[in-house]
Amino acid sequence: MKKLTLVSILLLSAEYVSAQKYSSKTGKVTFEASVPLFDDIFAQDDSNVVILNADNGEMASVSTVKNFHFKTKLMEEHFNESYAESAKYPKTTFKGKIVNFDKTKLSANPQKYTVQGTLNFHGVDKAITSAATLYAKDGKVYMQGGFTAKPADYKVTIPKMVTKKVAENVNIEYNYVMVKQ
Repeated sequence: MKKLTLVSILLLSAEYVSAQKYSSKTGKVTFEASVPLFDDIFAQDDSNVVILNADNGEMASVSTVKNFHFKTKLMEEHFNESYAESAKYPKTTFKGKIVNFDKTKLSANPQKYTVQGTLNFHGVDKAITSAATLYAKDGKVYMQGGFTAKPADYKVTIPKMVTKKVAENVNIEYNYVMVKQ
């Protein structure tokens, strides 16, 4: 029995070690919630961490909410204290899979994929689907895409006095350059 357990652990470890993984600690994630005639509501995080298992298309990413920077410090402060409540919910995560991903088909020619998974923001998990483009060049995997999200879906309350200044749909975009681990 002990031998069977040991062999099972070794096989699982070998499979994990042999998995082809790509990652980045400098992924770029942006969001925009601007409406015409009001201040631009745009933020960017340049230190999003992402990992891709190229063997099966599974991926995950994490951002520290305070790493989203705005053009004004006041807007950033309001975002962190009133909307995102970053002291209470310090991270936003995504865990999902690239649908029909096949690493043998990655080439220098960009290809369109669908990414499906769960986004956790403000303590709320929500299923999302994203359109993405992937390609490989010089040993790196490039991935970019985007999706929209509604603040209300993540229990983010927009005060009535500013509801007309914040878009109902927030556009989120990501851009990754991942290297083999």
